[in-house]
Amino acid sequence: MSIWTRIAEALAALASGEGLAAVFDRLRAAPAPERSVGFTIAILALAAKMAKADGTVTRNEVSAFRAIFALTPQEEANAAYVFNLARQDVAGFDTYARKIAALFNSGGDALCADDRNILIDILEALFAIAMADGVYHPREDAFLGQVADIFGLDARCFASVRARYIEGAKRDPFDVLGASPDATMDELRRAWRVAVKESHPDGMIARGVPPEAVQLAARRLIAINDAWRDVQAMRGTV
Repeated sequence: MSIWTRIAEALAALASGEGLAAVFDRLRAAPAPERSVGFTIAILALAAKMAKADGTVTRNEVSAFRAIFALTPQEEANAAYVFNLARQDVAGFDTYARKIAALFNSGGDALCADDRNILIDILEALFAIAMADGVYHPREDAFLGQVADIFGLDARCFASVRARYIEGAKRDPFDVLGASPDATMDELRRAWRVAVKESHPDGMIARGVPPEAVQLAARRLIAINDAWRDVQAMRGTV
């Protein structure tokens, strides 16, 4: 069954007059939460709110979303419906971000690795959409920074994701690998291997990223391998 068919079913289940934010409550309360449905709706909802950050929704931004999810013409209607619901909903983006964080946090206060990674996946998709028009607006930066904070992602993680998308942004190879500059080469090698494994398409699908969106891993894997080469060069081990 298509991800968009399941999303349509989730939307159809809403009682008349309820806001889109109720979708996340329903998904969270389900015996077996549809994480792939939640992932897709999360990006749609936050992308719609982000569109208000810079004041415009460009064709490039719409095209970027279509590229991430490889939408067919039949699926575009469902995507547009969710997008417009989120854009019109009186709930602020922080409401959505908190509900998304709750949906993808199975451990309460402490994020497990898979939960943290899927929130990073969502953040990366939002960066891809924000940069589709070639301009990174200061209000988009503030928006994404607040989303990352609500998701429980620290400044180091945010800087690492931003560096993968924003030309000229500071690129710290240790941030990309999630390791300390004081780490030994053995520790850095382990961090690199873990980062590569977590960014593999099979791992992304296992933690709830729909198959349509696993191409998000490509840019991350390039950055991870570049960071590993940079660290090796800095330590003189190449």
